[in-house]
Amino acid sequence: MTEAPPIGTSQGLFHLTETMPAYAGSYLHRWDSPVHTHSFVEIAFAVAGTAVHHSLAGRREMRPGEVLLLRPGVWHGYEDCQRFEVYNCCFSSELLRRELAWTREDPLLGFLLWAGPYSSPGRGVLTISLPPSARAECLVHLDALAALRHRPPALHRPDIVGRLSLLFGQLGQAVAQDQGALAGASASAHPAVVQAMRLLEADLARDWTLTGLAAELHVAPGYLVRLFNAATGLPPMAYLAQLRAEHAAVLLLHTDEPVTSIGRTVGWPDQSMFARRFKAHYGLSATSYRKRFANRSAHLHHPDDPVSAAS
Repeated sequence: MTEAPPIGTSQGLFHLTETMPAYAGSYLHRWDSPVHTHSFVEIAFAVAGTAVHHSLAGRREMRPGEVLLLRPGVWHGYEDCQRFEVYNCCFSSELLRRELAWTREDPLLGFLLWAGPYSSPGRGVLTISLPPSARAECLVHLDALAALRHRPPALHRPDIVGRLSLLFGQLGQAVAQDQGALAGASASAHPAVVQAMRLLEADLARDWTLTGLAAELHVAPGYLVRLFNAATGLPPMAYLAQLRAEHAAVLLLHTDEPVTSIGRTVGWPDQSMFARRFKAHYGLSATSYRKRFANRSAHLHHPDDPVSAAS
C-alpha cells in the first residue's frame, strides 16, 4: 500500500504538513480529482494511464511523459481519470525564494520556474513533454527525493536542493526543446532584470511605477521594459501584478485578514482594482476564491492529522 503523502487538505486547499521543505511520491487516481489549490509549488509527472487536466488555462489530456508545473495558488483538478498515475514533486515557496533563488538567473530555469508558468496562456501552469530518456532520469531524482522524506531536514537540506536542481535541469532542457523560442528568451537576461525582481518582491505594497523602478536601477524605462520582456516575456508592471496576485492568494488561503486589508498589503489599496486584478489572474473574485479553497483555521495541520493524497 502506498504511504500517505505529507499533504493536508481543508476545503480544497492542499498544504505540506511536515517540516521537510520538499516531497516526492506517486499516487494512482482511480477517480476524478476535484478542483483544488496548493500553498506550494507542484510538479506533476504523468506516469501511466490518462486523464483530462482542468485549470484556468483550459482542459488538456494528460498522457505518460507529460509534466505540469503549477505555481502556488493556482487551482486545478483531473477529470476522466483512467487509472491515471502521477509522481508529484512538491516544494515550498520559501525554498524557491531562498535556497533556489539563483534559478532566476539561469537561462533555462528562470523560464521554467518563474516566467514560463505565467506566459500566455499558462495562467500559472506550464506543461512540458518529456522524451523517454529525460523521463527515466527524472524518475531517478524523484525516487531519491522520496527516500529523503523521513531523514532529518537539518542534515539533508543540501541533498534536497541538489536533487531538485538535477530534476529542474532535465525539465529545463525539455522546455528548451519543446518551446525553444520562448525558453531561449531567458538567455538574454540582464542583471537589472534580476535586481528589479528582487526589489519588487521585497516591497509589494510600494506604489511602484515603471519610472520609479527604472530610476532605482539607473536605466531608462523603455530599456528596462525591453530587458524584462526578453527575460520573462512580461513587462515589469505585469510581472508585479502576478506577484501581488499570488501573494494575495496565499494570504486568502492561510489568514483570516479581511479582503480589504489583503489588498492593501499586496499594493492594491483600491478595492475595485484589487478585485479586477485578482479575478483576471485566478478567474474568481478574492471572496469566492477564499470561500472555495481557504483553510479557515489559518494553521497548517499537525503531521498526525488525516491527510489526503496530493494532486
